[in-house]
Amino acid sequence: MVVNNYDFGGWATVVNKRCSDGRTIMKDAFIDNDGAQVPLVWNHQHTEVDNVLGHALLENRPEGVYAYCTFNDSESGKMGRELVKHGDVNQLSIYANQLKQQGGNVVHGVIREVSLVLAGANPGAYIDTIMCHSDDSDEAGIIFTGEDIVLAHAEEETVEEEETLAHASNDKDGEGAGKEESKMADPKEEKKEEVKAEEPKKEPENEKTVKDVLDTFNEEQKKVLYFLLSQVAEDAGASDDEGNAEEDNKSENIKHSEGGNDTMYTNVFNREAEEQANVLTHADQEEILKMAKAPGMTLKSAIEAFADDHKDTLAHGFETSEVGKLFPDYKDVYPGAPELLERDHDWVDQVLSKARKSPVSRVRTKQIDARAAEIRAKGYSKRDKEKTISANLKVLMRTTDPQTIYFRDALHRDDVVDITDFDVVAYQRNVMKRNLEEEVALAALIGDGRQDTDQDKISEDHIRPVWKDVDLYTIKASVDIEGMKTKLQGTNTSANFGDEYIQTEAIIAASLHAREKYKAKGTPDFYCTPHLLNTMLLARDLNGRRIYDSAADLAKVLRVNNIYTVEQMEGLSREADPAKTDETGKKFNLLGIFVNMANYQFGSTKGGEITSFEDFDIDFNQYKYLMETRLSGALTDVYAAIALEQPVAASEIGG
Repeated sequence: MVVNNYDFGGWATVVNKRCSDGRTIMKDAFIDNDGAQVPLVWNHQHTEVDNVLGHALLENRPEGVYAYCTFNDSESGKMGRELVKHGDVNQLSIYANQLKQQGGNVVHGVIREVSLVLAGANPGAYIDTIMCHSDDSDEAGIIFTGEDIVLAHAEEETVEEEETLAHASNDKDGEGAGKEESKMADPKEEKKEEVKAEEPKKEPENEKTVKDVLDTFNEEQKKVLYFLLSQVAEDAGASDDEGNAEEDNKSENIKHSEGGNDTMYTNVFNREAEEQANVLTHADQEEILKMAKAPGMTLKSAIEAFADDHKDTLAHGFETSEVGKLFPDYKDVYPGAPELLERDHDWVDQVLSKARKSPVSRVRTKQIDARAAEIRAKGYSKRDKEKTISANLKVLMRTTDPQTIYFRDALHRDDVVDITDFDVVAYQRNVMKRNLEEEVALAALIGDGRQDTDQDKISEDHIRPVWKDVDLYTIKASVDIEGMKTKLQGTNTSANFGDEYIQTEAIIAASLHAREKYKAKGTPDFYCTPHLLNTMLLARDLNGRRIYDSAADLAKVLRVNNIYTVEQMEGLSREADPAKTDETGKKFNLLGIFVNMANYQFGSTKGGEITSFEDFDIDFNQYKYLMETRLSGALTDVYAAIALEQPVAASEIGG
């Protein structure tokens, strides 16, 4: 693609670059936009016509999508041109929809607009997901690459100007040389030089300039370099003075000429001739080593203590704060952002991805119970008898309202500025998003665990947990471990079955019997603690052979698609329901949940999707961040889940 007369260019997207949310833009994901022209706007504010700055012509490349951007002549366009020209704004971002994913890879999307965004606000790649409810899109998002824009025309002009100046300088030098030299130049050699001058210079790829090398130096290294350069300059000046002196008086070897320059110039690398007074002696070194051997001391702390005690006598000593430079710096095992320690997140992704999403947040479910005996069809045998009317159908109905769930955090501006080895803002945004997703998944599966009186509790009437839902939606299955032990032993009470085997058989028996009541669509998954899964895998028969070789074998026996471990389920229990007389005085420990999350629905109206907010507190000099969503959640099918529980007797509770 040949593009002329554009104001600047930049990467709209870059392929194979892992974003902060774990997704990666794949090659040709936006190939449909090749050659397309989209609006150029300010900071994705495409709802106002005044924010349209111009347009961008998109070119799909193997490395990503490149945007050739042109400003219009509106006031906002002129302002944008000046901001880019001055370097105040130097990065791009895009808004795209119809995003398609394969795992964590974005394989397709349509770019709707390109935006100028503030440089350095969120460097590094990320995708800010937006829930959409349009019929023609699965997901939309704001994609930021962190690549700088390029003023292509300005650079070309600069290069031409430098070449012109270079030629002019060469011509000037040539004139001067002609005046000083009497030797005539060979016409053939002159012609060769002209041919060489016409050939463009081929600069080696990836060759660093002097500036590039200097930019890698720290402040201490730069100070040393400048000192060496000053010494070299002084030595060069001394050489010139000596040369002039020899020109005036060649017969005399002048070291300290009378009336001349009194400064003595020496080799910067040769300091042996200098007087070294008040420096570390052998005795001082022995004292430092003796201090280092003391309990709780190190060589570094010993040197710091000695330097602090003798700071007035060490003329060529060092500051206490500079001692650390004598020792090697610590090196990060994993450079960049700190490794994020968190609980297993696979089950969270499964819960949120499998659950249905609805653009309606206030949900009502209705079922009719036709299982009563009075509703059955009847036979008619006597002609003089009146046919009786069956009982009325019972309508089962409930409503679920939405609730706002949020995560709030703050970063001091000093930390944002000082932390340069990774993007702390993008890192914090990722932590906030993953935490928010985990809380929503927890509330939907087992509840958030907070007390009802806690003001931060996610209400179980708004996000209904599968575990604690009413019996019409979640079947409660009790696991009788003692009964299974008796059943396995029979009359042979000396049979020594392992605890793992007994518990596993009890769980399998209870779950399969409960499946007889399961009425929901699809095959469920099994969610349990890592300990319970390991207990079942460790089950052995009387000969010591393992019953199940893998989790896949166990899943087949349990009649589930997959088994997911949830650390947060460890040690959870519920109190007996006062309305149920058979549960009086009991507590129930949760063992596992069978559910197909496709029978669970999250509802969120437009505007209630996960949204991020940012504000700056000038009083405390800190950035404040808020990420929130407003949604409802509940099972929509009756008998759609099974909760495996182990009853605890009242005596055990009290003991």
